[in-house]
Amino acid sequence: MVVVPQRVLVADDDRAIRESLARALELEGYETVPVVDGVESLTRIRQESFDALVLDVMMPGVDGLAVCRVLRADGDRTPVLMLTARQETADRVAGLDAGADDYLPKPFELDELLARLRALLRRASFAAPDDDRGGLRVGPLHVDPAARRAWWAEEELALSKTEFDLLELLVRNEGIVLDHSTVYERIWGYDFGADSKNLAVYIGYLRRKLTTAGAPSVIHTVRGVGYTLRRP
Repeated sequence: MVVVPQRVLVADDDRAIRESLARALELEGYETVPVVDGVESLTRIRQESFDALVLDVMMPGVDGLAVCRVLRADGDRTPVLMLTARQETADRVAGLDAGADDYLPKPFELDELLARLRALLRRASFAAPDDDRGGLRVGPLHVDPAARRAWWAEEELALSKTEFDLLELLVRNEGIVLDHSTVYERIWGYDFGADSKNLAVYIGYLRRKLTTAGAPSVIHTVRGVGYTLRRP
């Protein structure tokens, strides 16, 4: 059986980082396509198929945030790991708001980048079991894991890959309080730790999209523990 390597686009205008990261990924068995900026990223992504994208935020011209926004607007859900030299929470949130699935501040440890990339690829390759074809329902909220689509009443929710995975997890565990560590392990593949803002950011995204669709408050915070979804 021939194993086809997973393809990863690596975009960074710093040649040393770009080339060293591409070599490291290739040693791990990935096929890499290194590019120097956002324009080349979009060109290659529209011409070829990739399993994941590693995008630097600060690139000249079209930066990583713009690339991510354009892809998500086009309906492209390829997993995106954003690299950023900025340490402020607001800058990291900007990456998630642009549609990135995860972020990693520079300088980073290679082992952590590889772990995060593996987690993104695991989530992307997840196949819903056959008995999910009828979908999941909590009142007017309908989630179809097979089609990866969700609705509130008749209004379809425009969800990113991470948003959908999180909503599906909450719906499957209706009424159960899921602690932060459990959610991180199930959605991201590992626990980011108590200081991470990833989960709170994505919960905020889901709440806003549900509210826009006309839903009342269905995702509840249990302080010091985690989150739960309850029937309205």
